[in-house]
Amino acid sequence: MIGTQYVVMLAGYNKWQNESIYAAANKLDDAERRIDKGAFFGSIHSTLSHLIWGDRIWMSRFSGSKKPIQPSIAKSVEEVGDWLELVEQRAEMDQNILTWSKALSEADLKSNLTWFSGAIQAEVSKPLWILVAHFFNHQTHHRGQVHSMLTSAGVQPEDTDLFMLPERYLS
Repeated sequence: MIGTQYVVMLAGYNKWQNESIYAAANKLDDAERRIDKGAFFGSIHSTLSHLIWGDRIWMSRFSGSKKPIQPSIAKSVEEVGDWLELVEQRAEMDQNILTWSKALSEADLKSNLTWFSGAIQAEVSKPLWILVAHFFNHQTHHRGQVHSMLTSAGVQPEDTDLFMLPERYLS
């Protein structure tokens, strides 16, 4: 089982890596960010839109925060259409995730969360620690896709190695 310190570390890592990805993506124009590169969600912008959608759906389950606008995974690529809004909403979401992570207790992580999964059309109940691990793994998975698309577009995000996480993201 994961512990609260691990969750806080991954929330800081998430913030750091999103800042890096968005800084690199900001070097491209809007048309370049929207080119279908053959990734699961197509483009850089669509993948980042899906990622914030996913964070919203999980955070609504974890903390009762606002659910995503779009009703499904298929529509998640349309969650945030404007680049500047996406940048702003990403920064806000990352701060919310960090704040939430610092308020978690070990007992919270051991508890079960029950929700209706639209992805499998069934009610699911799992220990929160497994879902939190999935939450951060999902982010890393799609950021990796964006990292690859950015690299192929000629811009380079920062390193992604966890041991390089700057100390300022842990406080």
